[in-house]
Parts: sequence; C-alpha cells; structure tokens
Amino acid sequence: MNKVYSNAEQAISDIHSGAVLMLGGFGLCGIPENCIAALVRKGTKELTCISNNAGVDDFGIGLLLQNKQVKKMISSYVGENVEFERQLLSGELEVELIPQGTLATRCMAAGYGMPAIFTPAGIGTEVAIGKETRVFNNKEYLMELAFESDFAIVKAWKGDTGGNLIYKETARNFNPLMAMAGKITIAEVEELLEEGELDPNYIHTPGIYVHRIFQGVNYEKRIEQRTISELK
Repeated sequence: MNKVYSNAEQAISDIHSGAVLMLGGFGLCGIPENCIAALVRKGTKELTCISNNAGVDDFGIGLLLQNKQVKKMISSYVGENVEFERQLLSGELEVELIPQGTLATRCMAAGYGMPAIFTPAGIGTEVAIGKETRVFNNKEYLMELAFESDFAIVKAWKGDTGGNLIYKETARNFNPLMAMAGKITIAEVEELLEEGELDPNYIHTPGIYVHRIFQGVNYEKRIEQRTISELK
C-alpha cells in the first residue's frame, strides 16, 4: 500500500463538505499548516472541527473560520480568536466546549475502539446537562462518548514512507491521540524518510494508524504569545 502523496492538495482531495475533522496540535504548535491551507484553497464547507483550540484570526483553524468553512467547533480553549467569538455570539457557529482532559480521552477512546469513557470532569456543571451519569465507589462520573471523525489531520516532525511518525516536544500533545482516532489519518511531516530509517525506539505513532503521508513545505511555526525580557 503506497501511503505517500505529493502534497497537501492530493492528500485532502476527498475531504467533502460536511466532514468531521480532527486537527492535531496544541495552540499553534504542531498544527497541520499545509493541510489547513489546502482546505482553505479547496473551499470545503460545513466542516465540524475537533481540535484543542481554534487557532488565531489569521492562522491555523482561524483561516477556515475566516472563510466561513466551519459549521461546528469542538474544542477546549478558544480564547485567542476574535472571529471565532464574533461567529459564536452571532449564532453563525455551533460550539461545544469540552474540558481539555475529556477532549484528549475521548480522542484516545476512539483510537482504542472504546465507545465511551467515564470522567468526574463536568459533574455538577453545564457540561453534564443531558448526559448519563454513573456512580463508581460512591463517586459520580459523567459518561462521554468517543469521538467519531471522518478524517484526522496531524503534523509530525519526521515520518517515513510506511507512515511511522515522530513528534517534537509540545507538538506531541494531541497529534498522537488524533492520529489513532481518524477513520482516515493524513500526516504531514517536516522530513520524510524511507521506511526503516527511523529508529523504532523513538516512533510515537506506528504506521498502522496512518493512511496518507506527505512532506510539508514553508512551515511558519508561529508563537501564539511571544514573551521576551528586556536586556539590561
């Protein structure tokens, strides 16, 4: 099975309007920049995006929001995106806010083939409205369903032609979980090697989870909040 694609346009060509997408990354770190840009150019509409955050106004998922391509956002943190706020308050965008640990574990459950998880996070809050609860060892837990997505789009530091992936530092947060969870997983990498060139002791995502891979280009790797100290 040849998993290697020439570029982002080829890799995302069958992502259809109305698709449910998982997008890896943490803040602006480790986001699939090339795939997002290709989706903007393609103009695919009515997307449901599952991501830790919604990017910023002119980068990441923020580009899809600016282009009115997102129907629903499922996230845990959305505080840096003014256009997101505008669409939410105007009723243009459906939003489901989820505790970050719950978001991560629902991704993990999907990858493990588990239909649901039980978590104490959200008990007694609006998060629990309309959801089933169970009591274990005299403590109440909320049942949360595993995510179902059509595609998972992730970004790795290195990968090989077999789809094996290595992430770098903070980019390892949500990418491995989402790579496991997608029905079709698309990986863009900074460096694409031949199968067998990666040290198996350092592989974070085995190739069995990855269906398409390509070497990305022109990564910006923006810093969301740059903080510096004045030299004295």
